[in-house]
Amino acid sequence: MARILITSAIPYINGIKHLGNLVGSQLPADLYARFMRGRGHEVLFLCATDEHGTPAELAAAKAGKPVEEFCAGMHAVQKGIADGFRLSFDHFGRSSSQRNHRLTQHFAGKLAENGLIEEVSEKQVFSVADNRFLPDRYIEGTCPNCGYDRARGDQCENCTKQLDPTDLITPRSAISGSTDLEVRETRHLYLRQRALRDRLEAWIDSKTDWPILTTSIARKWLKDGEGLQDRGITRDLHWGVPVRKGDQPWPGMEGKVFYVWFDAPIEYIACAAEWADANGLAEADWERWWRTDKGAADVRYVQFMGKDNVPFHTLSFPATIMGSGEPWKLVDYIKSFNYLNYDGGQFSTSQGRGVFMDQALSILPADYWRWWLLSHAPENADSEFTWENFQASVNKDLADVLGNLVSRVTKFAASKLGAAVPAGGAFGPQETALIADLGARLRDYEALMAAMDIRKAAAELRGIWVAGNEYLQAAAPWSALKTDPARAEVIVRLSLNLIRVYAILSRPFIPDAAATMMTAMGSADWTWPDHIGEALRALPPGHAFTVPENLFRKITDEERADWQQRFSGVRG
Repeated sequence: MARILITSAIPYINGIKHLGNLVGSQLPADLYARFMRGRGHEVLFLCATDEHGTPAELAAAKAGKPVEEFCAGMHAVQKGIADGFRLSFDHFGRSSSQRNHRLTQHFAGKLAENGLIEEVSEKQVFSVADNRFLPDRYIEGTCPNCGYDRARGDQCENCTKQLDPTDLITPRSAISGSTDLEVRETRHLYLRQRALRDRLEAWIDSKTDWPILTTSIARKWLKDGEGLQDRGITRDLHWGVPVRKGDQPWPGMEGKVFYVWFDAPIEYIACAAEWADANGLAEADWERWWRTDKGAADVRYVQFMGKDNVPFHTLSFPATIMGSGEPWKLVDYIKSFNYLNYDGGQFSTSQGRGVFMDQALSILPADYWRWWLLSHAPENADSEFTWENFQASVNKDLADVLGNLVSRVTKFAASKLGAAVPAGGAFGPQETALIADLGARLRDYEALMAAMDIRKAAAELRGIWVAGNEYLQAAAPWSALKTDPARAEVIVRLSLNLIRVYAILSRPFIPDAAATMMTAMGSADWTWPDHIGEALRALPPGHAFTVPENLFRKITDEERADWQQRFSGVRG
């Protein structure tokens, strides 16, 4: 039994995420966690909300709430939505936790001890009216490139041009609207990433099994332009982890907080400590996952994220861990994803374009979305959600293939042979051929899932479902019942056992439907079917079963058209 630590990129706190965010991190991480648990491995699956930084303060101000209250409320909302999608986190933490405060301050202190923190004087915009320095997103103005009058100090949302606050025409405070702004000098801490460049490059070069998407982005950031840059780790904000050197004050840094990019990945570690706290466990219980001197050397650590998060996870977070000089666990594998686009364009929060996670669950149960998103995961290139494709996939894969088999077998068996597994005789040539086929397919499915080759794994699972349908159609128990009742019983006995096997294999993708199938078969045995022949004999003659309600309903053309219109937003 292996020990596997899994983290998903932590979602930002300032709003509900769209389906592209879901399929780019949390959902495939859940798939992998469920599969590894199903194989009997010890898994710790962690995620959290990323709660610090400028956007959290702005979102709280817009909502008219104190930032602490806003973040607590949004954490509860995101936790509820995650539960709705059946994301099986062992703990869903918060980067604002005291655990993360202490760990962030600890890492900063260790980095300083090792000469990897530098104080830098820089110029920053100060709002006289607000009596505070304004980070980039707290400054708005007219974009010098396209004339958009609500461009932010870091980027124009309209034309996407990268900006500095001093580039803006008629800049103003995003807090008060005041134009009484000055450029003043302030001091900040920088992580000397360039000093770790050679170690980071050697480490990345050693990861020969990583996806090309991951390593290509990491190498690009290492080598483009002037290469890896030192990076500021503090900000003049009120909301965040106060700047301290371990448990000691940091002279000259009073009133400042650590920059969100620095403290957010440290929450992966803090989240494990939060998990231990929440379950009444000892320090050693979480340290065995994270400290190589406490048992974590045997842990395989896998991260899941969208490609925009790769630089922080391949360079900055590893730099923090390496630079600490302490025996913390480094990631073993990073599964990164391209983008999911929406119906001929892009998801847009500001324009209300696309399906967001709460909206999706209000339309259809989680399994419908889980299946489509995972079977179309943007692994090797960007992929696109279209309502036509979604409808076709649900109707064909889930309703016509899997749902149809379960319905036909259980209804026929219950009506013609009674609500218990029939006896019949020994398996014949058709059953032997099916067992051989499923055995080979199962090995392929296992290999693809272990390799996190998600789309191919989904296709293989569908092939396993199809094989059962083809067997049922060819064996035709409804015909055999008229001429050879014992033969019909054999077919039904195998088919009912096959439903239980399908429940186990399908559980990582569609957990609710899997649970329904398992309950209908009157079983609670989720043991992985290492030997298909034995698994298809697990439910003995006389074992009671029930006919489940329809596993999946079809999506109508009228529904599809309505949803397509409802979530079209404003096309620009």
